[in-house]
Amino acid sequence: MTITNETKIGALATVSIALMFLGFNFLKGKNVFEREKDLYAVFPKVDGLNRSDAVRINGFVVGKVAEIRETGPDLSGVVVSIQITKNILIPKDSYAVINANPLGSTVVNITKGTSTEHLHEGDTIRTVVAAGLLDDIKGSVMPTMDKVNGALSSLDSLVEITGSTMDPATRASLQHTIRNLEASTAALQAMLAAQSNLNKTLANVESLTASLRDDRDTISRMLANAGQFTRNLSSLNLGGTVDNLEQTLGKLNQTISLLNSGQGSMGLLLNDKKLYNNLSATANSLNILLQDLRLHPKRYVNISVFGGGKKGEPLMKPLEDSLSN
Repeated sequence: MTITNETKIGALATVSIALMFLGFNFLKGKNVFEREKDLYAVFPKVDGLNRSDAVRINGFVVGKVAEIRETGPDLSGVVVSIQITKNILIPKDSYAVINANPLGSTVVNITKGTSTEHLHEGDTIRTVVAAGLLDDIKGSVMPTMDKVNGALSSLDSLVEITGSTMDPATRASLQHTIRNLEASTAALQAMLAAQSNLNKTLANVESLTASLRDDRDTISRMLANAGQFTRNLSSLNLGGTVDNLEQTLGKLNQTISLLNSGQGSMGLLLNDKKLYNNLSATANSLNILLQDLRLHPKRYVNISVFGGGKKGEPLMKPLEDSLSN
């Protein structure tokens, strides 16, 4: 059976479209040969989270962040589309949390629940807001501050009770110690209250790490080019090139010295005035000869059938017009 040209063109077009579709999805990070499941999560904020960030369950990567968009014009929340690429059963009472790392990439961690029902395509998973670094510090310090305040109150009561039995020097020393503790407590409370600067610093660090992560390909190419340039530069024989250049400059200086000293043909030509005068006289004689040939050509080329004509006197000096020109 003969295959027509139209059938060949149609088959080629079909294969081209299929390859273009596969390549486009590959560049977008999708694998059309794997079964994917899309889940949705609504967070109040997504600090440091970007598209293609990993989604983990028990530390194992099971998917990635496919899309991040706002819930509405008021931006009351942010919808994160989670693309599950592994065949994992996720219970319905599971929850997702964003764990931001100022020195690394941000990930979405899913903590599995205990329900027997599982999430399906298009379901929304429950979310929990993770405490930040400052919240962890504050949560650890505040109980200690409460204990310190209680100890100070107890110490004040003890001082009031035992004040009458203590001598003045001991009582003054104890009061000085209490004032130092109060000053230290006030300074620590002021540091915790002024958390806006620390928040801004952490936000700047997260922004910087996100920018470095986005530009890591460009930075890698720049470092590779710099390394290649360094290797090429080290492979060049710069020492030999410099030595050859110095030898050439030395020979050039020697030649110029010989020319200035009047040695050799070129030196004599440049420095001997007599040779210059002879060349000028020779040029003048050649000019006279050419003008005489132009004015009296028969003196030099004589072709006559009936006898020679008048040749005239030979020219002995250049004409005035030629000298002026």
